[in-house]
Amino acid sequence: MALGLGVVIGAFGAHGLQDRLDAYSMMVYEKGVFYHFIHALGLLIVSFLPRISALSRSAANWVCGLLALGIVGFSGSLYALALTGNRMLGIITPIGGTAFIAAWVVLAIALAGARRSNTAQPSTRDEHAPAQSSVR
Repeated sequence: MALGLGVVIGAFGAHGLQDRLDAYSMMVYEKGVFYHFIHALGLLIVSFLPRISALSRSAANWVCGLLALGIVGFSGSLYALALTGNRMLGIITPIGGTAFIAAWVVLAIALAGARRSNTAQPSTRDEHAPAQSSVR
């Protein structure tokens, strides 16, 4: 959904706004589309990590929520800024950027914690028992 919306917003900018926005506003709009796409890809990838047991569902939900908040806050404010010229909307942009940063930090911590807990799992084999041969 987020990737499809990014395509629609990007195409609208490329075809519908090219002659209507000045160079600065077009650059701001395109920056919003770029960050939208990167973080929408992040949403897609992170949503699959619980399926391969690389990340807990709870951690994935947090990361995806923060990425979605970032797309709306960061990219959305850039879209609005470019379309309206109201620079006061730029106040919202750092909130979205902070959500992006928080998402990546939460992901890194969760993956490091998952890796640590996987390597700390006790062995199911009794280490003092003789090894059993599979040949009989």
